[in-house]
Amino acid sequence: MILVTGGTGLVGSHLLFKLLETNATVKAIYRREEKLALVKKVFSYYTDDVASYYQRIDWIEADITDVPALEEAFKNVDYVYHCAAFVSFEPDKYPQLRKINIIGTANVVNLCISHQIKKLCYVSSIATIGHHQNSEQLITEETHWNQDDDNSIYAITKYGAEIEVWRGTQEGVDAVILNPGIIIGPGFWKSGGSSSLINKVYKGMPYFTTGVTGYVDVDDVVKAMLLLMESNIKNERFIIISENLSFKAFLQQTALALNVKPPSKKATNTMLAVGWRLDWLHRLFTGRRRRLSKHMTKSARNITRYDASKLKNALGFEFKPMEISIKETAMRYLDDLNKPTS
Repeated sequence: MILVTGGTGLVGSHLLFKLLETNATVKAIYRREEKLALVKKVFSYYTDDVASYYQRIDWIEADITDVPALEEAFKNVDYVYHCAAFVSFEPDKYPQLRKINIIGTANVVNLCISHQIKKLCYVSSIATIGHHQNSEQLITEETHWNQDDDNSIYAITKYGAEIEVWRGTQEGVDAVILNPGIIIGPGFWKSGGSSSLINKVYKGMPYFTTGVTGYVDVDDVVKAMLLLMESNIKNERFIIISENLSFKAFLQQTALALNVKPPSKKATNTMLAVGWRLDWLHRLFTGRRRRLSKHMTKSARNITRYDASKLKNALGFEFKPMEISIKETAMRYLDDLNKPTS
């Protein structure tokens, strides 16, 4: 029996379908019933028989911060894919980030220990890996995390979650940690995650920034998860990125695939510095959620290049080129946009 946390998210929903294709017996956790429709939407990309796949999932209404409910979900489980997380760069969201990402992961790990789970797969982020002073130097799994850096609250809590997983390995749980870059894939156009980038580009983004980071297709993330869990590899972490792209290149390729105008204006450091401060003031007076934070502008400027050689060498892994990933995801977006609503 396999348990998937975060089953109604981008990675979790795509993972569920691939697990069902292998005829695995699967449980999945959900928190809000309305999110289940998004899982069906993802399944529709792979099959016309959505209902038969979806009905094979044993859905458990639970929250990873609710130990009694989570305890029920762990019954008769052998393997766990922990995809649940909260993503935010808003400073005032730190308590929620800590509760879900760190305490929630600690709960998952503790139950893995007590239920003698055979193997745990945790989906982390490249945000938890250190950086080099030299931006041309590739970042690997061994690049040291500096806790004294000006790290985002999201990165801090995901790093804290990794510490909980490593604790679990010291207490008898075999585990693998994945550190994916920005994940591109269909189905969650307005959820605020990485897929919403497609929606934002379609609606128009006049500005680009100078930063560089790693990108990966959701199918490659899922494929890496499955292969690592099936392998004898344990207690290791792996960077999961297909390519390092500038934000400008990513936005231009996406705009081209969507047949919309690409961004043509460079957002200067001064513009970004003023922008996040104005956004903070707007939040102060209106209560509206932050759209631009200090750490978001920092990430938009940073040049960080990652090396996925460890995964390639361990599994002979080949990534989908991002040009293909962007085109496929954009096609799905346009198809969904043009479908009549029921």
